Amino acid sequence: MKYIGKKSLALLFAVPFSLYGENLSELVQLSKENKLIDASQKSMDATIAEYESVKGAYLPSLTLGGTYQTTNKETSSTPDSLTVLSANLQYVIYDGGKRGNTYDLYEASIKSSGESLSDVKNQIALQVTSYYYTYLTLISQKEAKIKEIEQLDAQQKRLERFLEAGTTTDDEVQKIISRVESANVALHEIELNIQTIMHNLEYTLGRSVTIDKGSNIQEYISKEQSLRSDIKALEYDMQALLSNAKAAKSGNFPSLVLSDSYSNYDMNYETTAYKTLTNDYNQNVISLSLSWNIFDFDSTDKSYEAAYKQYLALKSQYEYEKNKASVDLRLAYKAYDIAKLKIASAKAGLKAANSAYESIKAKYQNGLVDNVSYLEALSEKFNAQSAVQAALYDLEVKKANIIYHSGKNLEEYIR
Repeated sequence: MKYIGKKSLALLFAVPFSLYGENLSELVQLSKENKLIDASQKSMDATIAEYESVKGAYLPSLTLGGTYQTTNKETSSTPDSLTVLSANLQYVIYDGGKRGNTYDLYEASIKSSGESLSDVKNQIALQVTSYYYTYLTLISQKEAKIKEIEQLDAQQKRLERFLEAGTTTDDEVQKIISRVESANVALHEIELNIQTIMHNLEYTLGRSVTIDKGSNIQEYISKEQSLRSDIKALEYDMQALLSNAKAAKSGNFPSLVLSDSYSNYDMNYETTAYKTLTNDYNQNVISLSLSWNIFDFDSTDKSYEAAYKQYLALKSQYEYEKNKASVDLRLAYKAYDIAKLKIASAKAGLKAANSAYESIKAKYQNGLVDNVSYLEALSEKFNAQSAVQAALYDLEVKKANIIYHSGKNLEEYIR
């Protein structure tokens, strides 16, 4: 297998940070252009527009009309032609409380949409944060693997010189060649994982980016828990369903409608005997209508019962999700504590690996141990180096999870 030479290694090492990249704060800012966020925003705008339409429908309505008619046989009561202009003003004074409950329904729905939008933004920010630190972890693994390959390459050339001098065997050289090839395969796998992360970011952000390291997450130290935006959205959805149930019940109450109709009649008589009749007059009629549905075979009650059960169903889901969110927060804190322990463990492991490597390296160069022991020590050293970085980056993700599950805006804690 062809392995990566020094020039290729240098190029691979330089590419990730050779261009100016975006830090985490900039990536989260770019994520606001995500299509899911745009869809949530448009959904909320549609609900707001629908609410404005509903409010307009409850305001007094004015209807204008006009009629023109002609007849083939004129009489004293039927002129040759008649023109009628009319205007009707109507207003629902009381509708059993349906109007107020409908307003409450839309206001709760709009608040729910707003919280859902905030949650989508926060979830995407959390996903971007995970991608960001996964990328940096992979970069640290890549750097460690490149350094490992460089040292393996140097040892391979050293053994090849010994083989030419007859002081080592071919199988010793083949062992290190095999290790170099394995390390190159691992490097390509890491590179594939890096490209996968970059493609995932491109899907999320809607554009290709480069990444600049250096960002971190501010630790959230308060134990106070706020409701997450998705839980708040459910809470407002509950209010909307309860208002909808109350609106359905309004059919059991009377409704009162005020109406004012004005008409102007212009009558045109052709017969001389009828011309003395009044050919135009105005009429204004004000009416107050009361209607009350006394009996409808329990249709209204059944509608209310069905709507109220929808409310109760969502209330049960709300209680479940609220309790789950509390558990998720406790688990996030637990994972954070474990992540801190992993850092201490990784640092101790790196110290031990470095010490063991230096000892075995000296023995290997003096012929006291074989190259298998040396190669294992070398791998453990570089694995330990990348493990420390991985643990540090994992801690940042765990801090982000705590912030999200605490109901806070993650973007505000990115530094």
